[in-house]
Amino acid sequence: MVISGVNEFIVQAVILGVGATVVMDAWALFQRHVLGVPTLNYAMVGRWLGRMTYGEFAHASIADASDVKGETVLGWGAHYLIGILFAAILIAVVGEKWLSAPTLWPAVMAGVISVSAPFLIMQPAFGLGVAAAKMPSPLKARIRSVITHAIYGLGLYLTALLMQYVSDSF
Repeated sequence: MVISGVNEFIVQAVILGVGATVVMDAWALFQRHVLGVPTLNYAMVGRWLGRMTYGEFAHASIADASDVKGETVLGWGAHYLIGILFAAILIAVVGEKWLSAPTLWPAVMAGVISVSAPFLIMQPAFGLGVAAAKMPSPLKARIRSVITHAIYGLGLYLTALLMQYVSDSF
């Protein structure tokens, strides 16, 4: 599947990013319902983004910040847009040929590298410290985050394989 223009790049990044984010969300559901591991409440992401319109960019505790109307939808929308953005970055960095013959390593590395965003931006802004340093079990939180983002990377690879299969079928 070769990118022939900006519009196709955007479509491919959207498909790739949504597919990978769905895989990541399936992992989160598995963790929550089978393993009993709490996962991120995306309403808090929406609250954080929504509070920015009031000039509030960082919080002592995002859970204690005032609610924002539509924060759940805003948070989930941001989650998927970020997934699409990281997919676009992967395609831009590794090149369009990767979509024609996807390999696991670049995708998983992109997923693992993407954990820098929550470690360095989101968690500190939520009041959790850099790389979850202020959480009760920072190392456990870090490991879970890295695994979750590696699963996102696996989702990039699996979605690219599916895109290639569909493209080759037509």
